[in-house]
Amino acid sequence: MRAGTEIMLRTNIRSAPRYVRQPMPMVLVLLWLMAALLMIREAEANEIQAYHERPDVQAFMAQMEEKHGFAAQELQDVFAGVKFQPAVIKAMEPPSTPGVRSWERYRSRFVNQNRINGGQRFMREYAAELQRARKVYGVPETIIAAIIGVETLYGQHTGNYRVIDALTTLAFDYPRRAEYFRGELEQYLLLVREQGLDYYEVLGSYAGAIGLPQFMPTNVRQLAVDFDGDGKVDLRNSVVDAIGSVAHYLSVHGWRSGEPVASHVAFDEAVPDAWIETILPVMTKKDIQHVGFNTSIALDHSLNFAVIPLETPDRPAEFWLGFNNFYVITRYNKSSFYAMSVWQLAEELAGRR
Repeated sequence: MRAGTEIMLRTNIRSAPRYVRQPMPMVLVLLWLMAALLMIREAEANEIQAYHERPDVQAFMAQMEEKHGFAAQELQDVFAGVKFQPAVIKAMEPPSTPGVRSWERYRSRFVNQNRINGGQRFMREYAAELQRARKVYGVPETIIAAIIGVETLYGQHTGNYRVIDALTTLAFDYPRRAEYFRGELEQYLLLVREQGLDYYEVLGSYAGAIGLPQFMPTNVRQLAVDFDGDGKVDLRNSVVDAIGSVAHYLSVHGWRSGEPVASHVAFDEAVPDAWIETILPVMTKKDIQHVGFNTSIALDHSLNFAVIPLETPDRPAEFWLGFNNFYVITRYNKSSFYAMSVWQLAEELAGRR
């Protein structure tokens, strides 16, 4: 998820408050561009020196030897073959001309006829496996299919970067998130050793996400499951493992079987800013009952939710109640747009929209 600097202004309009997100000031755009250019130039300068010869990488290799028992020569050989990927850094950077956030534009990328048709085929082909995942983990078949559909179009687009190249580039030439990606690189090396893989043959996204469900290496090791029973976890080639792993991931993060995900809500008055400051489901009916509202779900005082605004330029904002299961989807990707796209695609696959 790319994070941009945005200014949100709210106009005081009854029943359907409108939110306008202004583009970032030009001075911030220029500063961002300068920082990105310096980062890339520094990374390119570092790339002249092979990764295995760099002191920071050598220190990392020494830690892997001491902590996990890797052979020094093995790591030397591995990092000697790693290639710096400037396109990875470019992909991680915010756009040079950030636009206004648009729910309508975002939604059209993921909730469309292509993904609906593909999802229906996917659910027919793997009906038994999806049903088994629901019985084991309590996650609906449509939600599992929708996540795989949003992530990789049901396995059609799983990434073309060598994961070792992407993670090493980000771990040592992307200071903004170097600590996180060094952790993922550590987990990737362990994963390759555990599964007897070739360090260079695993392909994934520019961020190092792997397979149909786009799990980062940490999640592959901790949350992926051998759902097809062949004795190994394989998210790149086993659709069944991907199905089980997505369901297990959501279950571990708190999915509650039978509970709602989200419900559209219309308010009679302007929505206070405090209501939309978090996606945590910490509000109850008591918090909003003094404001006239209409929603299709019968709320009781024990059902917690967050108020989720979905903004599109030049249109009144949509408001939704996001319940616990909506929040769980944001543990997969920390974006309300992402979670709503998954849920609405799932609803299309269920034929309820």
